[in-house]
Amino acid sequence: MLIAFNKPFGVLSQFTDDGSGNRTLAEFDFPKNVYSLGRLDADSEGLLLLSDESELNDQLLNPRAAHQRIYRVQVEGIPSDESLKQLTKGVVIQGRKTLPCDAKLLDPQPTIAPRVPPIRFRKSVPDCWIELRLVEGKNR
Repeated sequence: MLIAFNKPFGVLSQFTDDGSGNRTLAEFDFPKNVYSLGRLDADSEGLLLLSDESELNDQLLNPRAAHQRIYRVQVEGIPSDESLKQLTKGVVIQGRKTLPCDAKLLDPQPTIAPRVPPIRFRKSVPDCWIELRLVEGKNR
């Protein structure tokens, strides 16, 4: 069984409470014995796959498989071509260099439905959406 779930903001990608006050997947009445294939941070939203097939988990998440993940990310400011190029070569996060990825400015910029709570708006700082195609998972 494979379930595609649009994980809302403020929901953990797990069924057990972690004490953070965020909601969990247990609130959504999924069938028994399914689990999340990967994770999105509580303050992220988007497609989360759930399955009862452990082999699928291994196929999608084992680093040896180098399975590509696509993220659309809203960032403050407009990244330069050089900044995007740096991302494609890998960047150092917590003392470790990430694997290369694909990074591009989305054109046209996507239209996103309003969210509760609303996405922070800053009058003096522009924002934009970029797309990242990664083969490794990192926290932020």
